[in-house]
Amino acid sequence: MALLEIKNIRKSFGKTEVLKGIDFALEKGEVLSIIGSSGSGKTTLLRCLNFLEEPDLGTIEIDGNVIYDAEQKKKYKDSDIRNKRLHFGLVFQSFNLFPQYSVLDNITLAPKMRLKEEKLTAEQKKTRIEEINAHAKKLLEQVGLTEKADCYPCQLSGGQQQRVAIARALALSPDILCFDEPTSALDPELTGEVLRVIKDLKSTDCTMIVVTHEMEFAKNVSDKVIFMANGIIEETGTPSEVFDAPKSQLTQAFLQKSVETF
Repeated sequence: MALLEIKNIRKSFGKTEVLKGIDFALEKGEVLSIIGSSGSGKTTLLRCLNFLEEPDLGTIEIDGNVIYDAEQKKKYKDSDIRNKRLHFGLVFQSFNLFPQYSVLDNITLAPKMRLKEEKLTAEQKKTRIEEINAHAKKLLEQVGLTEKADCYPCQLSGGQQQRVAIARALALSPDILCFDEPTSALDPELTGEVLRVIKDLKSTDCTMIVVTHEMEFAKNVSDKVIFMANGIIEETGTPSEVFDAPKSQLTQAFLQKSVETF
């Protein structure tokens, strides 16, 4: 059984149909890269998966359970959407760290806010906070930033900020970690350090969806690749199928342009 199943996801903004029926499945531990030109619907798809936008039509399943059905969306409360969002972690293009908080506080903020929804004694709460802090420090070690726990975002390079953002997204132990062009705001020399962290996460059995313009990364790290164009999945397959033997003329044209650009 697939960990994630997306069926007929559609999304419009006014009269503009951005997603025109997206279907795909992802197994636990797989890395899916989504490539395509700007305006193809890649970011909107990620935002729908993370419930930053609500799909107009379609379903999202986790482990065989429907967690979202657009036909039922009027029945979902804000608290329902917040809980559904916990299945997915999202790393944004521009880090989105809170500048007034330290690195450690950025990572622990959401887990500690979740504590407010639990009925805990003072002693239990103290124990949970200690566990949250310990987990955050392990995540910082995982992304190679142990020594930066007490620093503030303004004291970090762009690559370091993005690695903190990755640790923050992992803090709530999501089923699936999503990246929206994680290196697009970075200088070329900082891109490699972020891509290495994402690559290392693959060895931990982390299931990931990566919207990226880094073709070499998508080719070498992904288990599956989706090429999106005009709001649909134009082509999908293994990296070798999509990059070495693309069937669609649109895919061929995009990859040729990518080679010329990069």
